[in-house]
Parts: sequence; structure tokens; C-alpha cells
Amino acid sequence: MLQIIEKQKSKQIKLSIKKVEKNGKNGNSKIPNLSLESLIFPPYEKIKEDIYKKVGSMPKMPKDLRKGVWTEQAIKVLEERYLMKDSKGKVMETSESMCWRVSWEIASADARWGKTRKEVTDIARDYYDILIKHEFLPNSPTLMNAGTGNNLQYSACFVIPIEDSIEGIFDALKYQALIHKTGGGTGFSFSRLRPNGSMVKTSSGTASGPVSFMRIFDAATNEVKQGGKRRGANMGILRVDHPDILEFIHCKEEGGITNFNISVGITDIFMEAYKEGCDYELISPKTKEATGKLSAKLVFDEIVKGAWKTGDPGVIFIDRMNEGASNPVPMLGPIESTNPCGEVPLYPFDSCNLGSIFLTYFVKNVNGVNELDWEKLEKVTRTAVRFLDNVIEVNPYTLPQIRQTSLAVRRIGLGVGGWADLLIDLGIPYDSDEALSLAQELMGFVNEKAKEESYELAKERGPFPLWQESIYKNETLRRNSTVTTIAPTGTISIIAGASSGIEPLFAIAYEHIVRDRHIDRKLAFVNPKFEEVLREKGVWSDEIKTKVAKEGVIRQITEIPEEIRRVFGTAHEIDPIWHIKMQDGLQGDNYF
Repeated sequence: MLQIIEKQKSKQIKLSIKKVEKNGKNGNSKIPNLSLESLIFPPYEKIKEDIYKKVGSMPKMPKDLRKGVWTEQAIKVLEERYLMKDSKGKVMETSESMCWRVSWEIASADARWGKTRKEVTDIARDYYDILIKHEFLPNSPTLMNAGTGNNLQYSACFVIPIEDSIEGIFDALKYQALIHKTGGGTGFSFSRLRPNGSMVKTSSGTASGPVSFMRIFDAATNEVKQGGKRRGANMGILRVDHPDILEFIHCKEEGGITNFNISVGITDIFMEAYKEGCDYELISPKTKEATGKLSAKLVFDEIVKGAWKTGDPGVIFIDRMNEGASNPVPMLGPIESTNPCGEVPLYPFDSCNLGSIFLTYFVKNVNGVNELDWEKLEKVTRTAVRFLDNVIEVNPYTLPQIRQTSLAVRRIGLGVGGWADLLIDLGIPYDSDEALSLAQELMGFVNEKAKEESYELAKERGPFPLWQESIYKNETLRRNSTVTTIAPTGTISIIAGASSGIEPLFAIAYEHIVRDRHIDRKLAFVNPKFEEVLREKGVWSDEIKTKVAKEGVIRQITEIPEEIRRVFGTAHEIDPIWHIKMQDGLQGDNYF
């Protein structure tokens, strides 16, 4: 009986989407309002069964596929964490067969929209091509889990709500453990929890406050290794008007909370108080009543001092986030938290699968001059959007609540890495107006082409199911509620042999150390382009090599020509304001 009801509801949703498609940009069509609860999606097992019936199992890897070029460091990381292993821990696949495994699994989703086995194979070949050339890589859980049959999910980013009750807190702790086990990271808002010292009616005791529970979540993270491959990461957010905000700001300074990034949720009211140099009210999350006041300047100064000491807390402009495109379906909100690195604002029980285009591989030489290959960038952007939308379809989500939200809003997050590599190849210093101008142009281009491809997917497959409840209901149909975001690309940048995210070079020479109870590994990196450029200029010498190896940075080495020192500036040599300017340039105002 339940299957019949699910089938009928699924049919109604399809009819609604067809009506939306028929009306095009007209958002005033008479379509019944949809809610998250009303949406019934086919079970994951049914989707996989249907795909198998239509296109069968993964074919053998075609012999004519190109081989990859991998750095020594990439091979080491792949063998440690990404390649399939047998029961004795012996690696069972090559880096190439991993790329084929992932490509076929994600391409197989196209069978849901009528593609034949031959067509799915061709799509898989296209995906393989951009993976093997490192032009695009999805987030780590997709590489680790897709096509393995281990039923571990493919997304990297999740937000789990924490309700103000023992049951709610420990449900969230359980969900965190399950997500970390499958390779994902979790974000939490602790803002709903009553402050330290508050009365608990049921026990006549007093609450211990958000920070005490953060320590429990942190300890659990230590004990759960993601998919047997890496330890989990968390984001903890507390609103600036929570009565425990000062304790939260300094909670990492004495150690003990090591698996959390923390951020203060900054409100518009707080910012106004800061500008006016006055106090603002602290609000009890339980009673919604004011419990006291603090100086906005004092609190902001404490945030700055904490960040200087430990790197935490960051700040999240929570009201601004909810007013913008990061909150595409307001009925599901408000946005309370982000993923661990802060680049993806998510609803409670929301997720996003990320992927990055590595700009390292988008330079072409025209008449002896390096240029950005815009044509290739557009092609890979469009392919990557289809790849990421397919991930949503075949992803074995850990929790049913997450699956429901993810399929309803279909967030994807396409970003870029290798930005520093691109600038070096183009001879542009990171801390220059020319770099900022290119940043705006490039990410605007990626965002535009990604949205265009999402529009095309909506024509083929229908818009995301809650489109008519979204901020886009009067605009062009789109398949995905968000399309772009810029992730740090930590480990996948090593696999790609590229610089990380949109950051400048960390150093010309450095060591990457991972040390916990599972892995004790040290990888040495020396920027290959630096030596190549100096040799071309005829200034490479053992003396310079020794100085660079010792210092790791070069702007103070006067034997190196000024123009080379400018282009190869590293993170600690570049004024912090340029990091902010670059982030602003690449973000834009409407990049979702």
C-alpha cells in the first residue's frame, strides 16, 4: 500500500514539474504548493535497481583510455586513503581504475533520464577524461566511495540541527558519528542550547551550556575515523547574542577542542551596535527574552584577540546569509550553520557535494604568450555541473532526513583550485589589481556557465522540486538551488598536483605533515615552476636553492629578479588585506 501511495505522490510531483516547465519563466502558474514533507522520492535501493536494469553493471575499463600523470605525493595520498583495498589492506586498484569506477557510477545516473548503456559509457568516458587530466575533481567522499558498493555517501558537507534537549543533543551526536564514518564533515549551530546555569525544569538542575556539549562532540570526533580513512571535521557556530558568547569565543585557547572550527554568528543588530559604539542585548534561546547586555566593541575585540591567538573564531554574518542566495528556499530556513570550512551555508539536515576545477590545467600558449583557455574552461564547467547533479541522484545518503532535503533543493558547489598556479603561469602577482580583475572575470564566467548548464538540466530533467517555493520562482527554471562555491581543496589539490584553492602559494618549499594515531606521514613539496622559471632566466644556482630550501619564501632573496619575486610571493609575504580582496573578487555579489 505504501508503495502505491509513494508512486501516486511521485506522479503528482512530476505533473507539477511539467506544468512549471510549460510555463517557463512565469512563476504565477496554478501549481499546488509543495512542502518538504509532501515530497516522496524513490528509495535509494529502487533507484540503483532501476539503473542496473537499464544499463547493467560497470563495464571493464576501456583499454584506449589515457593514463594519468601523478606526482609522488598524489600516489602516496591515493594509496593511503582513496584506492580500494582488500581485507588485508592491500591496494586493489590503480589511480586510473579509481577514476573509471567513479566516472561510471556517476554517469550511470543518466539512465534515470533514458540514456542507454552506450550513451552512459560515453558520458563516463567524458567524466574520466577530466578526472584523469585533473581538470576537475569531486570532493573526497565521492572519490573514496562512488562505485565501491560500500554504501558510504558521496557528499562532503552537512549541517545537523541540535535541539535544546538531552534527546536532541545526543541524536545530533549520533548523526555526527554516522556522517563522519562515511567520510563527511558536519556543521552545527549550538545557538538553540540554553546557557550555562539555566534552570532545567524536568530535573530541577542547571544546564551546562553549549561549550560543555561541544567538548562531547569533539571527543566523539576523535574516536570516529571517516570511512576508516580520515578523522572528521566540524564547524561550531554560536550567535553573538547568546549569553555564553564570551566563553565560546575563547573555548579553543586552552586546548581540548581540536576537531572544530568555530565561528560567531554576527547579526545586523550587533553590527549596528558596534558602529554606534554601544551595548547590545543578550537573548535567551529558551525564553527569547533579554538576559543582559554586552559592549559590542568589547565582544568584537575579544573575537579579534582569539583569532590572533588560535586562528579561531571566525565570523559568519548570519542575517546577511539568510537574506541572500545562500538561502534559496526560505521556508526550509533559517540558515543556522555552514560546513566545517565555512564555504557552504546549509539548512538543517542539508548537504552539498562539491567539486573543483583546477585552473593549473587551463593555460594555453598562443604565439609564445600564456593565456587562459576560456573555451576549455566553459566545456569543463558544463561537464562538472552535470557530474555534480548526477552525484545527488546516486548518493546513498546516511540519513533519510538528509536525503529528503538534498533531493528537494539539489545544491551543488562547483569551485576552483590552482588559482596561484594560474597566476604564476600568466606572470601576474597575487597581490595586484590585475589579479583581482582576472578573479572577478574568471569566477563570474564559471558562475554564469554553471547556471546556464543548470538551466539546460532543468529543461531535460525538471527543476529542483522546491523551485516554486524558492527565490527563483519568477526566473528561469534551474535544476540546482545553488551551483557554485569555493572550497579549500586540501587533499584533492595534492591529488591534482595543484596549488590549494584560491590561496597564494603557502611556500616555495615546505613539508605537509599528517600525524595522528592512524597515519604518520610527511610529504616534501618544492614548487617545480619556480626552478623552471629561474633556469629559463639563467639565475638558478646552488646558493639560491639552499636559501629557498631554508627560508621557504623568496621575496627577500635579492639575487632573484624583482619580477620573479613578485609573481612567486607566498602566503606569509602577502599582506592579509590581499587575501580579503581576493576572496571578495572571486565571490562576487551573485555567485550561487
